[in-house]
Amino acid sequence: MIDLSQLKRLAGERAVDYVQSGMAVGLGSGSTVFYAIQRLAERVRAGLEVRCIPTSLVTERLARSLGLRLLDFSEVAELDLVIDGADEVDPNCNLVKGGGGALLREKVVAAAARRVVILVDETKLVGRLGAFPLPVEVLPFGWQVTLRRLERLGCRATLRERGGEPFLTDNGNFIIDCHFGEISAPAELEREIDLIPGVVESGLFLNLADLVLVGRREGIVEEITCRARPSPQRLPA
Repeated sequence: MIDLSQLKRLAGERAVDYVQSGMAVGLGSGSTVFYAIQRLAERVRAGLEVRCIPTSLVTERLARSLGLRLLDFSEVAELDLVIDGADEVDPNCNLVKGGGGALLREKVVAAAARRVVILVDETKLVGRLGAFPLPVEVLPFGWQVTLRRLERLGCRATLRERGGEPFLTDNGNFIIDCHFGEISAPAELEREIDLIPGVVESGLFLNLADLVLVGRREGIVEEITCRARPSPQRLPA
């Protein structure tokens, strides 16, 4: 029986097959992407030329330690490819992300990419989103008010903590985890959350994924092609 770490490795290493020399690549966060970054570094040492934008400080430190060349959005208008993970994936390729707290940077990077490849093990596939609490990044100022407004949408909301203190994102914000149960209308919920003052971003990633790579217990990687999504708005170079 293959364990979950092996499933993650399968998906992570397969994702790097989509990277071509000369690309600008977004590097997501999380345990599955860890394997992709390791494999990407191996290919770079073998001669592949890529530049990368990390979505978290943890990913940045890992990429630097492995010798990957990093850049930022002052140097590139859009990305060719993003490789990232997800906490949940529904049959329409809608995602819940943010278990690691990097959802804001992950969404900025995904929205700037020509193609987004999502890596998961098979346990992350769900019929409907919502079993995993929905992370919402909020401003520290007035977070109690923001939490109460989120609860009015029908969830049980809790402030994420670490070591007895509020968890801080790389952007200096808080995370509120919203337990909705099944989310039957994710697009409507995303709009309602975005209207709440104090909300910075939600962990609903809708119409952003192009391909989902699923590590299966049979030792294979399933490729799920998602429906076409809008191309990123081109910015001046």
